[in-house]
Amino acid sequence: MGRLNTFCGLLCLATFAVAAPFYEDKQDLLQYLDAGGESHQVTGVADWERRRGDIVRNMEAVMGPFPPASRRVPLELQVEEEEDFPRYVRKKISFAPETGDRLPAYLLLPKGLQQTVPAVLCLHPTSEFGKAIVLDDKHLPQRLYAAELAERGFVTLAPDYPGFGDYKDARKWLYGHEYTSATMKGIWNHSQCIDLLQTLPEVDGERIGCIGHSLGGHNTLFLGVFDARVKVLVTSCGFNAFPKYYGGDLTGWSHDGYMPRIASEYGKDPRRMPFDFPEVLGALAPRPVFINAPLRDANFEVSGVRDCTGAAQKIYALYGVPEHLKAVHPDAEHDFPDAERQEAYAFLEEHLHLLR
Repeated sequence: MGRLNTFCGLLCLATFAVAAPFYEDKQDLLQYLDAGGESHQVTGVADWERRRGDIVRNMEAVMGPFPPASRRVPLELQVEEEEDFPRYVRKKISFAPETGDRLPAYLLLPKGLQQTVPAVLCLHPTSEFGKAIVLDDKHLPQRLYAAELAERGFVTLAPDYPGFGDYKDARKWLYGHEYTSATMKGIWNHSQCIDLLQTLPEVDGERIGCIGHSLGGHNTLFLGVFDARVKVLVTSCGFNAFPKYYGGDLTGWSHDGYMPRIASEYGKDPRRMPFDFPEVLGALAPRPVFINAPLRDANFEVSGVRDCTGAAQKIYALYGVPEHLKAVHPDAEHDFPDAERQEAYAFLEEHLHLLR
């Protein structure tokens, strides 16, 4: 598949000149507003696609527009280091997600492959170490999903998010290059990671998933909304409904590592926000999504997660696949415990059809 042709897999490609309508009730996904602001019931998938389009435009109102195809450039993959492990080879790489930028990442290739296999993009949580946190056992063992999935037979790719790891200066760069949020730069970079995975001879480009914890947890969902090539998603401690995020104080979402417009345009007020996470989850349907939401997560209070999943479940039911949205709630804090991590891996294996 040629690189330009990969855009057929993207769910949102254009910047919309007309603002989407504002939805007061973001829990009720079974309605859409027409051009005159009149509400209609969502009775089928075609109706839902109208609401979904509004969700994407409202996300762009906060994050900035998803960049056009003209921003794509040759990837120019470079391998900087290579290290041998018992079950996989780890390569430290960089590539060009756009002109003037290079994205650092680790690529893990299982040994002894006899055929193409699924790949999983592994997005790291907040950490000064960036991508290293998901593959280096010097760090928290509950975060090593890039290494553990490679041991199970997946090709895994772990990039840095702007401001972390070997990509520390990226935030200064992105705000001078037509981005209005680090979130959208992250979405663009991660979409280019899918491009890279689809060029690899080891990878079945139709079987690609994404996993992330915390920062990586919501970035997994954001990527999935804008790129349909992500077929299965795992999010750990990554979200709840904005009104229940620290009692509705969205300061944590509004700095330059996320979406500054939340402060400058929407006053950090959940009631003024154009989108919320019930809509984000609904926009992923009917693709399989696994959610780890611990009962004692101080960042993302669990009842707000349940609000989101309850709303989105109606959209999954609309598609006839309610089982594709799965949430587990371990008795833990802001963590990705062993049992739930293993359950998430099995979910990826099942839906990406990994043969072991």
